[in-house]
Amino acid sequence: MEAWATYRTSSAADWAPGRLLRAKGDSRVSVVLPARNEEATVGAIVSTIRQHLMDRVALVDELIVVDSRSTDQTARVARAAGAEVVSQDEMTSGLPRLTGKGDALWAGLAAAEGDVVAFVDADLRDFRSHFVVGLLGPLLTDPSVDFVKGFYHRPLVGAASVEADGGGRVTELMARPLLNLFWPELAGFVQPLAGEYAGRRDVLEQVPFVSGYGVETAMLIDLLDLVGLDALAQVDLGERTHRHQDTAALGRMSAQIMLTAWSRLQRRGWASPGTAPAALLTQFRRGGSDALPALEREIVVSDVSVEERPPLAQLRHRIPRRRVAAA
Repeated sequence: MEAWATYRTSSAADWAPGRLLRAKGDSRVSVVLPARNEEATVGAIVSTIRQHLMDRVALVDELIVVDSRSTDQTARVARAAGAEVVSQDEMTSGLPRLTGKGDALWAGLAAAEGDVVAFVDADLRDFRSHFVVGLLGPLLTDPSVDFVKGFYHRPLVGAASVEADGGGRVTELMARPLLNLFWPELAGFVQPLAGEYAGRRDVLEQVPFVSGYGVETAMLIDLLDLVGLDALAQVDLGERTHRHQDTAALGRMSAQIMLTAWSRLQRRGWASPGTAPAALLTQFRRGGSDALPALEREIVVSDVSVEERPPLAQLRHRIPRRRVAAA
């Protein structure tokens, strides 16, 4: 793991857009942002990518925002900033309806036409173009690299203080222990749940996409099996600031990651075949109109089940190259 981390880790500062433009050659690059109700941040991200990596330097050929059933002005803001907006539901029309980030990512991959596809979360604040440049660097300069994962410092901003690396709570409490226990080859990834990553289209189209928050965990495990550790790399992107979720939401996210890991353990024969853990998560909310007197808490039960889109390569014949969302 230490040898891999030394060999396959770089920094965004190592890559200059001009150098990558020369290395890019005839390859096409797509950037995809899955977005659900991100009108406050998506415009600035799109504008930055367009200004610095499309207009100033033609490193990115295609910029797509996947509107994941937003109820705000996400689509309008993204389009006004210069992105092509596609609808998650339009791209998956005729297929079973799934929910969650993973399905939006799958729809974005289906819509994108680049040879290299980079994914960036749409809730980032203070976004800078080096996020994309760093992800593209190893892929455009080293043909033996198939997938690049970003990592960064994630400050957790509280009411009275800032914890410099406190933002990766689910990573430290759930994802990292799971990967170290069962997939120790992946232990060198600093941020296995990072939402910023890029890969070669022909490789990404061969792995399934988990519909919920287990998508990043599943992708790393499946790519490890498909192309091996040496084809995977990571890049330091500096600092990432974004919206933080409350503890209950992180609990639901963790449950989906656990269910995702269980499914991969079953495929390896490490968990009982034909069985599945319960997919209902019971949590407690203090107060509330339905609080039980003895508990002084409301019982909240959430369905944390995860589903999967099959590898895009298996369904390409059923997916149009582009269905643009209505204005």
